[in-house]
Amino acid sequence: MRIGLVGAGPWARQAAVPALTAHDGVDFVGIWARRPEAAAEVAPGVPVADSVDALIEAVDAVVFAVPPEIQAELAVRAAEAGRHVLLDKPIAGTVDDAERLAAAVRRAGVGSMVTLTRRFADETRAFLRAVRAQRTAGVTATWLSGALLGGEYAGSAWRHDGGALMDVGPHVVDLAEAVLGPVTDVPFARRDTDSDTWAITLDHDGRVSQVTLSMRTPVRPSVLRVSASGPDGLVELQERTTPPDRCYAVLLDEFLDSVRTGTPHEFSVHRGLHLQRVLAQVAERVERSG
Repeated sequence: MRIGLVGAGPWARQAAVPALTAHDGVDFVGIWARRPEAAAEVAPGVPVADSVDALIEAVDAVVFAVPPEIQAELAVRAAEAGRHVLLDKPIAGTVDDAERLAAAVRRAGVGSMVTLTRRFADETRAFLRAVRAQRTAGVTATWLSGALLGGEYAGSAWRHDGGALMDVGPHVVDLAEAVLGPVTDVPFARRDTDSDTWAITLDHDGRVSQVTLSMRTPVRPSVLRVSASGPDGLVELQERTTPPDRCYAVLLDEFLDSVRTGTPHEFSVHRGLHLQRVLAQVAERVERSG
């Protein structure tokens, strides 16, 4: 499949470019970024497109590694041109934009997928297999990092604006739902702005997950822990050992298979829209709490 990449930031360099370059089923035909020199640097030897529209014209599918508000606009254009879309999370800056994107994908009948990267890691899949073999009453999930304190993501404006909720929140909410089912309410949510610490209670139709997120906690390496407990015991995910490019390679396998068979993936744009709505509920609860 002919695939083009939009974006040339850290995530493109860490995950998308290595996976696209190495995949046997991908013809990595082009890249576009706001700064052409950045595109050339992040993907050496890959043609740099003159414009987004030129890239869209040249490919069968577009992969996105750009801020959510930019992605929503450009992905609508790609879908309307009949191109399949592989989206970063969150899929948009607002629920309204996420709904417009999901509607465009649906109207065009193109394939879509959201890069919920940790779901493609061996350790995460082993955790979920173990969870499904037992009765679970509740989940405790934590993701702490110092990504906004320094390093290559510290200059990301949208991450500063939305904090950990918008960046790692989709991953953690998705994992909580994988164990307990869809979120039906957000009974409690608070944010300490200085430390970007989010304390969230999610109701999953009577069962509860407790979520703690931060991207301003000085820990190295970052901490991801998900604990599922119930009458049959405790199952924990305490590692993030599969590197991003390997997760992305498995994700690409499933994206290509979904497009080839015409079978919507469970992590299609509509999954992204659902998660966007949950994030908005959390943000609204924080705002109401003052």
